[in-house]
Amino acid sequence: MGKVTLYGIDGSPPVRSVLLTLNALGLDFDYKIVNLPAKEQLKPEFLKMNPLHTVPTLDDNGFYLYDSHAINSYLVSKYGKDDSLYPKDLQKRAIVDQRLHYDSSVVTSTGTAITHPLFWENNSEIPQARIDALEGVYKNLNLFLESGDYLAGDSLTIADFHVTAAMTGFVVFLPVDASKYPKLAAWVQRIKELPYYEKANGSPSQQIIEFIKSKNFTIV
Repeated sequence: MGKVTLYGIDGSPPVRSVLLTLNALGLDFDYKIVNLPAKEQLKPEFLKMNPLHTVPTLDDNGFYLYDSHAINSYLVSKYGKDDSLYPKDLQKRAIVDQRLHYDSSVVTSTGTAITHPLFWENNSEIPQARIDALEGVYKNLNLFLESGDYLAGDSLTIADFHVTAAMTGFVVFLPVDASKYPKLAAWVQRIKELPYYEKANGSPSQQIIEFIKSKNFTIV
């Protein structure tokens, strides 16, 4: 059986969440950058894999999957040496799933409300209300961490990878105040200490962080 192949771009939080999962699993994989501005995602060979022409897209020896949440749960279920990253126990898995749904709905939409006008409309003014909404996300994440060192309890799961990838960019807009959100601040540091963090998320995220800073945004 050949290696799995991940198609993506470094700046994408969903792509980086999959990179974190692949590295946590210790899988040997190929990573192929998709040139979105050149519309490589619209080529027939890519559309065959993913008709929605999005990244990340996974090719597991001819089995194609897209959406980072689906990809990560699949990877752990198939390749995990154990089920710690995505538990088989229904109640433990339900908590992870709740965190994943929170990420895909609330976390993602809150971030998009800030970044879409900045990235695609060249609007460098960010309404304070959108930063306040982001602070609400921080508050809820801090609440989740009341139950353990990680977002779904005492063990690292794919939920941590998804939120970490998003948070990496969020802190440019709103740094985590350790006096207000001590558990969240400690969690951020805990994730950064993972041996594969820099390779899978720290270094790849620099592209998007520098892009955000280059916009010289103001909060109004």
